[in-house]
Amino acid sequence: MHMARPALKTLTTGPPEARGEFIRLCSSGRLKDALHHPFRDVLWSEPTLFAHVFRACRAIPLLRQIHAFAATCGAAADRFTTNNLMLAYADLGDLPTACSLFERIPKPNVMSWNILIGGYIKNGDLGSARKLFDEMPMRNVATWNAMVAGLTNAGHDEDSLGFFLAMRREGLHPDEFGLGSVFRCCAGLSDLVSGRQVHAYVLRCGMDIDMCVGNSLAHMYMRCGCLAEGEAVLKALPSLTVVSFNTTIAGRAQHGDSEGALEYFSMMRGVGIAADVVTFVSIITCCSDLAALAQGQQVHAQVIKAGVDKVVPVITCLVHMYSRCGCLGDSERVYSGYCGSDLFLLSAMISACGFHGQGHKAVELFKQMMNAGARPNEVTFLALLYACSHSGLKDEGLEFFELMTKTYGLQPSVKHYTCIVDLLGRSGCLDEAEALILSMPVRADGVIWKTLLSACKTQKNFDMAERIAERVIEFDPRDSAPYVLLSNIRATSRRWGDVSELRKNMREKNVRKEPGVSWVELKGQVHQFCTGDKSHPRQGEINEYLEEMMAKIRQCGYAPDMSMVFHDMEDEEKEVSLTHHSEKLAIAFAFLSLPEGVPIRIMKNLRVCDDCHVAIKLMSQVTGREIVVRDVSRFHHFRDGKCSCGDYW
Repeated sequence: MHMARPALKTLTTGPPEARGEFIRLCSSGRLKDALHHPFRDVLWSEPTLFAHVFRACRAIPLLRQIHAFAATCGAAADRFTTNNLMLAYADLGDLPTACSLFERIPKPNVMSWNILIGGYIKNGDLGSARKLFDEMPMRNVATWNAMVAGLTNAGHDEDSLGFFLAMRREGLHPDEFGLGSVFRCCAGLSDLVSGRQVHAYVLRCGMDIDMCVGNSLAHMYMRCGCLAEGEAVLKALPSLTVVSFNTTIAGRAQHGDSEGALEYFSMMRGVGIAADVVTFVSIITCCSDLAALAQGQQVHAQVIKAGVDKVVPVITCLVHMYSRCGCLGDSERVYSGYCGSDLFLLSAMISACGFHGQGHKAVELFKQMMNAGARPNEVTFLALLYACSHSGLKDEGLEFFELMTKTYGLQPSVKHYTCIVDLLGRSGCLDEAEALILSMPVRADGVIWKTLLSACKTQKNFDMAERIAERVIEFDPRDSAPYVLLSNIRATSRRWGDVSELRKNMREKNVRKEPGVSWVELKGQVHQFCTGDKSHPRQGEINEYLEEMMAKIRQCGYAPDMSMVFHDMEDEEKEVSLTHHSEKLAIAFAFLSLPEGVPIRIMKNLRVCDDCHVAIKLMSQVTGREIVVRDVSRFHHFRDGKCSCGDYW
C-alpha cells in the first residue's frame, strides 16, 4: 500500500512555531521544503529570515534564484540581509558578485567589511584582503582575527605575528580563535620567545584552560621541541580531546620519540577517544619509523574499522609503512585498492619500489601516470630518479632527468642531482659525476659528495676517493661517515699506516664512529643488537647458532673480509669481531625464533658492511630462506645467494 509523505506543519500552529520550523528546515538543508507555499508568508512577513535561506544554498545558480526572489520581496535592500547574501556568494567563490553587493550598500558596517575580507582570504587573495583592511574606517576583533588566521594558514607567519602585535597596540584583546592562530604562527616560525610571551598574556587573561587556546599552545611548544611543557599545558586542560592527543602524538613523532607516540595512542584508545585521520597519519608514520610491522598491521585494522581506509593521506602512509617494514607486496595491495588518481600516493608507491630495488616497476608506474594525463611534480621525479639510481637504470634515469628539466621546466634540487651522481657513479662515470656536481646551479651539500665518495670506493678509484673525502670532511668535520669510508678504502689497499693515521685524526677531533645497531620485531616486541653485544637473554644460543652457520657458509666459499676490522688484531680476533656484527646477531636470533619459511626482516641504522653482505647472501643460499635487511640507504632482499641491490649499495 502506498504511504503518503507526512505533511509539513502548517501555519495554523501560530507564527512563532512556523518561524522555528522554517529555520529548522533551512538548517537541515531541506531548502525545497522551506520554500513550500505555507512558509512563503513567513518570508514576506519577516524578510530577515532570508539570511537562513542564503546560508542553506550550496550552488551559485540556486543562490541567484533566491537572490532574485529576495529582490522581488524588497528584502535585498536591507543591510542585514545584504550582508548575509554577500557572505553566501563569497563562501561559494563568487567574489565579483559579493563585491558588487558591497559597493551598493549605502553605509557598510564592520560586518560588511569583515565578510568581504573573509571572502578574499578564503579564496586565497590576501592582497585584496589587506587592501580592504587598510581602507576600513573601523575594525573590530573579528577583523584582526581574520587577517591573523588568513596569513597563518597561507604560511605568512611573520606577517601574521606582526598583525597580532599591531592589534595589541591598538588595545584590542584577541579571543580564543585569534590566540589559536597566533600560537600556530609561532609554531610555524619555531619562535619560542614570542610563544612564551603570548602564553604569559593568556595566563593573565585566564584563558589558559580554554580548549582551543590550550591545544594550540601545546602544539606551539611541541613544534619548538619543548615536549614536557607542551604536555604540561594539555594536562592542565579540563578534559582531553582527540585534538589534544593528536598534538602530543604528532609532537613526539616529529621529535623522534615514536615509541612515546605509540604509548599515547594506546592511552587515547584506553580512555575511549576515537582516532581520526590526523591520528592515523601520525601513528602509521611512527610504525614506519620503527619498522614495527605487527603494530602497523594492528593500526591498519583499526583504520579499516574506522572507515578511513580510502582516505588518500592514510593510504599514502600505509604504502610507506609497509614498504619501510620490508613488505613491498602489502604496499602494492594497499595502493591497488585505491580507485582514484593522486600524485602524492603515486609518488609514495614509486618511492617504495625504488627503495626495494624494483626500478622497472617504478618506471612502469610512472608511464601509467603519464598515459593517464597526470602532470608529475618535483616529488614524483625525485622518487623516480631514486628508483632508477637504486636499480642501475642509468639511461632511463638520465632520460627522466631531461624530461623533468626540459619538458616540464622543473628546477632540480640537490637531491635530484644526488640521484644522477649515484647513477653515474654506479656506471663508473666518476669524472662525469664530479663535473656535474661542480657545474650544477644549486649548492652542493655533504650528501652528494658522500655519494660520489662511496662510488669511488665501489669502483676502486682510491686516488679520487682521497680527494673527494677532503671535500666531504669540509662540509661537516664531525661526521664520521667520510672517515669510515676512507678508512675502509685504505684498508682495502692494505695501507695500514694511513688507516692508523686517520683513526688518530678522528680521536684528536673527537669524531666518534656511530655504533652499528640492528633490530628485529618478534610478536610485537623489538629485539635490539649492537656489534659485540652480549646482553641478550638468548646470547648463548645465538653464539652457538652463528658458529654453525659460519661453518656452513665457509663450505660455500665464504672468506672473512679482514679489511672491515682493525688491522692490529689477530686474525682469529678479527673473525670473531666480524661474526658478531649487529646484523649477523639479529639474523641468528630471527632464525632461532621465527617459524620455518617465514621471511626474516632485519633493520639496521648504518649501511650493511661488505663482509656481512657476502655472508647474508650465502646464508640465504644454505637455508633457502628469504632475508630482508633494511639499512640506512635501501632494502636488500637476499634470496638463493643473490641480493636485489646487485651488489651496489
